Amino acid sequence: MMQIPRAPLLLGLAGLIPFIWGAMTILFPDLAIWGQMTLGGRFIGPYIQLFYGAIILAFMSGVLWGFAAKTDRAIGYILSVIPALWAFLMTGGGPIAAAMNLIVGFLGLLMLDWQFWRWGLTPPWWMQLRILLTAIVAVTLLPIVI
Repeated sequence: MMQIPRAPLLLGLAGLIPFIWGAMTILFPDLAIWGQMTLGGRFIGPYIQLFYGAIILAFMSGVLWGFAAKTDRAIGYILSVIPALWAFLMTGGGPIAAAMNLIVGFLGLLMLDWQFWRWGLTPPWWMQLRILLTAIVAVTLLPIVI
């Protein structure tokens, strides 16, 4: 197994903060009250998780687009836009449906990550990082659903 370089690992883990924070404010109502008073309602609970999750899926489309550009094959570009389109089309309909669709979107993204990795377009350590981050994202979205 390739070791994940420090910068991508730390930045990837830092990118989990809104997901973890949102889950904590769902699970601990006193923390939600503090967050509401200090940061505002947009930055607690499902609000931050759903909005940020859609942004991250769109961001990951850009990452995959960059990988696709290495071969300039149409299939890579086509696959790369799926996460952004998924986020745009599937995050409405209320918080429970949006959270479930984000979980599905991140799991689907993981399959796309695997395909780009299999094609040799990603760094060798890519799947190690993506599995870790995807697992944490999916778990932190579960409090919205249950």
